[in-house]
Amino acid sequence: MDFVEVSAKTVDEAITKACIEMGLSSDQLEIQVLSEGSSGFLGIGSKPAVIQVRAKKTQEVSVKKEQKSEKKPPVEEQQKEEKKNSVDSGEAGQGKKDVVPEFSAKQGVRSEKEVKNSGKKEEEKKSRSSHEEKTEEIVPRSEEEIAGIKKSASEFLSEVFKAMDLPVNITMDYEQETGSLSIDFEGPDMGILIGKRGQTLDSLQYLASLVVNKNQEHYVRVKLDTENYRKRRKETLENLAKNIAYKVRRTRRSVSLEAMNPYERRIIHSALQGNKYVETYSEGNEPYRHVIVAPKKSSES
Repeated sequence: MDFVEVSAKTVDEAITKACIEMGLSSDQLEIQVLSEGSSGFLGIGSKPAVIQVRAKKTQEVSVKKEQKSEKKPPVEEQQKEEKKNSVDSGEAGQGKKDVVPEFSAKQGVRSEKEVKNSGKKEEEKKSRSSHEEKTEEIVPRSEEEIAGIKKSASEFLSEVFKAMDLPVNITMDYEQETGSLSIDFEGPDMGILIGKRGQTLDSLQYLASLVVNKNQEHYVRVKLDTENYRKRRKETLENLAKNIAYKVRRTRRSVSLEAMNPYERRIIHSALQGNKYVETYSEGNEPYRHVIVAPKKSSES
């Protein structure tokens, strides 16, 4: 199999894109990095990352078999597909699960395994789908209460950044409608606060939430962001969800995504909520809880 050239903003995103297009995990691919890309200065002169990929020799046989199975006479293929769909509609979600690496080839991928659970166990796993967190009661707050909430968050974060010797400008906005405190950071080294796949930002958000809610009777949702990272991450996850849904519809095989936090799992659930061909649910325990994208039993009926 010849090498295929793939480009994206970063090498990791290019590898993920290649995995989705070829239907293989990163450890099943030969990867050559042609260019790591660059962000340029303030977005000016940025260059995409470019890689070349192809299936490893052990994968070529299975890929060729799959390609041959797809080359059938139109009428015969349609008749066999209809028979296959009638069987699949009663077995959807009980076959094998494909595992897709989520944005980082360095982190490795989960091993492929059979979905053996059925009946009551399957229903228990699907009990939490698009609602990853319970709805908190939203109550109106006075200006004095809001000022106290902002002060607690500001003092905590300022101490953290002082210890890190990191100059950061903090902007806060409390939203009465949602009962949430939005905090935005500005500074020269915000990549440090974001961390790998937003892990540092998520950790800061969790700690700030604990501090803010320490003496609060009603829960205050704290949201941290910098350089519009949350929006960019949301768009990336939504694109991933659409690509995975297309693959699931085409192969009739469930796909297991990498472990995500509740916020990111909700994005996947929401992006595919109206899809008539696939359904989503979560499996596992924190911090390894992950989303499964499976074909709907009635999607082909």
